[in-house]
Amino acid sequence: MQEEVLSPDDRDFVTALASGLEVILAFDEDHPRMTLSEVATRTGMNRARARRFLLTLHSLGYVRKTQRHFELAPKVLQLGYAFLSANGYQSVIQQVLEDITAECGESSSLGVLDGDEVTYVARSAAKHRLMAISLSVGTRLPAAHTSMGRVLLAQLPDDELAAYLERVTLERHTEQTVTDKAVLRERIREVRRQGYAIADQELDSGLRSLAVPAFDATGRLIGAINISTNAARVDLDTLLGDYLPLLQRKAAQIREQVR
Repeated sequence: MQEEVLSPDDRDFVTALASGLEVILAFDEDHPRMTLSEVATRTGMNRARARRFLLTLHSLGYVRKTQRHFELAPKVLQLGYAFLSANGYQSVIQQVLEDITAECGESSSLGVLDGDEVTYVARSAAKHRLMAISLSVGTRLPAAHTSMGRVLLAQLPDDELAAYLERVTLERHTEQTVTDKAVLRERIREVRRQGYAIADQELDSGLRSLAVPAFDATGRLIGAINISTNAARVDLDTLLGDYLPLLQRKAAQIREQVR
């Protein structure tokens, strides 16, 4: 059963908290430092409201101010660290991902489904760069076009998956991107049957990735772990013949160790 989510007009919905988080999320790779006016524009707030939230976050240590510009402070990292430490699997997952990278020489990550996107919550990066954008903990990518996303979508109950397919907009990123919802639905059903997902150059040309679900010892879904590689360097036979067994072994290791 899908958990109940408050609407903004609900009496228990704290608008100020939501707005404060919106201000934090307005900062990203393309907007690391912004003026008050820029923050107001990106959040849709008026200048007075944006100013109050920025100054409050500044007083709490989550934002730094340099003359006219604001930027996030390192204290923001505590929010992400709290998620990992509260779930009790940070050290195990990180070691597993680093072992994967050491064994195959490719980047490996753990992602969780957050709305219609996958959020990276742990990562072991190989030396070679795979995408035009930098992937790191906190990166969000569309679930529809990533291997981790499809693995996680395959774990949803039928009604939640149907609701996702109804509301999602499938944007084209490359010539390989799946933009037909019927095709995406069949791809997700295939993931359910086979237990793994491959995304082949759908999000970025040359990016090929493989993912499997990761569960704890009780069978609770933790997220998905993947291996990301370059299509010109690693063919599909290698992905399935060598990397899939590796991921499956590491997923089994996570299930044994995370309790």
